[in-house]
Amino acid sequence: MTTPTRPVPVAVEQWIARSKYLRWIDGLSAWLVLVLLAVEAMPRQSIGPLALTSAGLLVLGVLLPPLRTRWRPISGWIGLAVSRSLRPGDRAWFVRDGRADSVLVTARHGVRLSIALPNLGEVESISVRRTRVFLVPW
Repeated sequence: MTTPTRPVPVAVEQWIARSKYLRWIDGLSAWLVLVLLAVEAMPRQSIGPLALTSAGLLVLGVLLPPLRTRWRPISGWIGLAVSRSLRPGDRAWFVRDGRADSVLVTARHGVRLSIALPNLGEVESISVRRTRVFLVPW
């Protein structure tokens, strides 16, 4: 007989659903910034150069993976706010990829937290940025 597991709390299920929408909002905000930059950079006479500049900025954004992966203006602030109360020794839910895992916070260094996940094997803990993941207090 297997050990029964506790179901994920309703609040954590809501954060799993919210995380997808927050990532979409981050993407839309990136598009908005690209369009606004293109509009400000172009002269007011014609739309052709505006479209060309927008396409160029889009290609530049696609070619810069570090910028794309770190662009989290909305979800980053929300992630910081949600995990603000976490201290070493606290339990939390690590929300990612449509699921949540129970973790133990082992260290806190500014915006970084070290967390211990179950079944990590040789690695005791991993370091995550609170602006990139959602850590919901237990």
